[in-house]
Amino acid sequence: MSRVVDAARSMVGVRFRLHGRDPATGLDCVGLVALATGCAAPTGYPLRGGEPGRIAAMLDAVMGRGTLAPGAVLLTRTGPGQLHLGVWTGSGLIHADVGLRRVVERPGAVAWPVLGIWRGE
Repeated sequence: MSRVVDAARSMVGVRFRLHGRDPATGLDCVGLVALATGCAAPTGYPLRGGEPGRIAAMLDAVMGRGTLAPGAVLLTRTGPGQLHLGVWTGSGLIHADVGLRRVVERPGAVAWPVLGIWRGE
């Protein structure tokens, strides 16, 4: 399948932790994507907020734009002022779900507006 999908899938079930970068202690969506792709992750951001253009520029600096293919990194808007990252599997999204307090794999179409897609590979 995809190295990024396999890496993200290996973290399903890991607990959620804001700014988490270690599966042993917890991950947030940024930590999940950073570990799955091998890219550096920023820190010091709030749970809510963020300018989509600024986040897109940060992603552009470490990976190229892509299409909806297995291993792609998606930037989504999950609510007002709420941006979120996940890894597309080809049939669903792996992401760190703050409500469920863990990394999950959700089958089916992405439930939120997709603001950008990057090549995770």
